[in-house]
Amino acid sequence: MSLQIIRNMFQGQQGGRVEVNELELFYMKSHGRKVARLHMHDWLILLLLAIIEIILNIIHPFYRFVGKDMMTDLKYPMKDNTVPLWAVPVYAVLLPILVFVFIYFKRRDVYDLHHAILGLLFSILITGVLTDAIKDATGRPRPDFFWRCFPDGVDNYDQWGNVVCHGKDSDIREGHKSFPSGHSSWSFAGLGFLALYLAGKIKVFDRRGHVAKLCIVFLPILMASLVAVSRVDDYWHHWQDVFAGGILGFTVAIFCYLQFFPAPYHSEGWGPYAYFRALEETRSNRRVEDSAVGEVGMQSDVESGKVSS
Repeated sequence: MSLQIIRNMFQGQQGGRVEVNELELFYMKSHGRKVARLHMHDWLILLLLAIIEIILNIIHPFYRFVGKDMMTDLKYPMKDNTVPLWAVPVYAVLLPILVFVFIYFKRRDVYDLHHAILGLLFSILITGVLTDAIKDATGRPRPDFFWRCFPDGVDNYDQWGNVVCHGKDSDIREGHKSFPSGHSSWSFAGLGFLALYLAGKIKVFDRRGHVAKLCIVFLPILMASLVAVSRVDDYWHHWQDVFAGGILGFTVAIFCYLQFFPAPYHSEGWGPYAYFRALEETRSNRRVEDSAVGEVGMQSDVESGKVSS
């Protein structure tokens, strides 16, 4: 009984309840291959985006002019990351996917699972490409740039007043990648997408005034915000970097989400567009089959009447 209540929560439309029978459930085994085949070009584009992202991380950023009078804001100490780089894909990609899989086992809708994962990966990779392209083109020095450039504290400048660094090449190179914040943009791209997904699934905008639903939706946003704040606390970024990164990531998440799902405030915001198309196709085929069966039955009755007469 409780399982049925949970299923109705994710399958019913806003303001009412819809009975969904077995023919209106789209399992991974029966429909998964078809869905993946229909979106094969999208997965190829994802692969291309991943390759571009790798290239952007290999090439050197622009080494902009950094004069002595600019060092006042660039002398913050070098610190380790509070949120390490390896943790970003864990909470921004794997965590949302776990939520998608959980809801799949409640709704049995492979369209929802596939499109949620595809939309999330597009959000992450598009954000990554945009972020790293801007990083490389801008070359803004990080708040701890002085100690990356002069680890011994002895500064040196050329005849034009630009820095002549003698630190590790990897530290100097990374020191020119401050704007925008990658942690922030990726966090809002992944967790922002998850927040939109949850808003649609639990029907936050059903006009019933359940503020607890808003709290659930704001949890991913809060998590992304705290990651962004940690980047300033660790002196890896200026506040403008994390602000721009957050705006960039969340904007991309909105666009990617709306490619596959109605807006969360829509009456059908709890499911992907593809689900409703497949549902209508299934019901249309069933009506045709029922009509054909009815016509065969009527013809049989007519023929049996002729025989008896």
